[in-house]
Amino acid sequence: MHTVVALGAVDEELVRPMLGDDCVLVTEPTDADLAVAVGAIVRANVVVDRSLFDRMPALRVLARTGVGTERVDVDAATERGIPVVITPGSNTRAVAEGALAMALTLVKSLPALDAVVRGGGWNERDRVPVGDIDGATVGIVGYGRIGQRLAELLVALGARVRAYDPVTPVPDEFRVDELDDLLRESSIVSLHVPLLESTRHIIDARALALMPPGAILINCSRGPLVELDAALEALRSGRLGGIGLDVFDDEPPTPHPLFQHPRALLTPHVMGLSHKAAAQTFIDAARGVRAVLDGDRPAATANGL
Repeated sequence: MHTVVALGAVDEELVRPMLGDDCVLVTEPTDADLAVAVGAIVRANVVVDRSLFDRMPALRVLARTGVGTERVDVDAATERGIPVVITPGSNTRAVAEGALAMALTLVKSLPALDAVVRGGGWNERDRVPVGDIDGATVGIVGYGRIGQRLAELLVALGARVRAYDPVTPVPDEFRVDELDDLLRESSIVSLHVPLLESTRHIIDARALALMPPGAILINCSRGPLVELDAALEALRSGRLGGIGLDVFDDEPPTPHPLFQHPRALLTPHVMGLSHKAAAQTFIDAARGVRAVLDGDRPAATANGL
């Protein structure tokens, strides 16, 4: 029997059938379980460093639910010949819908309007701005699977889509060759790039100063893409008309003054965890583990193994 450990909460009913009858899934592993584990399924909030790899000497495969590997020591895995399975595409539609939902919530000022009705201030409704996606210019930074799906949704709503990606080809009708130009044109900007040294604080004070007054910023990708102090100042000055954050520098996040701003919309990194998306990412992770145990190549890895 093969021992596969869960590092973080997993859906046992979905994972066990994918692993097969010759695998034992241990959801609360002890040191003894880690020592004999040949596979591991890892949630996004779990840190897998060299010391943890050292405690799993028999490990043959590690599967990360999602695509972000900043909490996994990928170099240590590669040195040991361990594939780091990722699950691209499993939550594409969910994240795109989440980004659109955040944009619509802020464009339509739904929290403020809800408060107007609940507070008995019906006659104050004209003071709350209600905007449109239809006809708006929406900039998508990163044109991978999620960016492409978001573009489809926005086009259906009548938006003018602009997209920037230095790696992935962007269709001519959407393409902007410079990020600065996209920021200048877009009344709504949604971020969908990975966290790299080149993208850390890609939205800082300089970038925010390029955006039209009252622009809306959405980040459903990685927290450190946005410099929060600069974003707060932009909200206070009116340069930003709203910000939607599903991701943060640390998770759970350290409290920041931006969190108290009335035009800040915050969710706890769940836009990619709809029921359908979460189920698919567990299934894909388990399939990746099974593939390696069978001597096959998994569908996608972070380290090319």
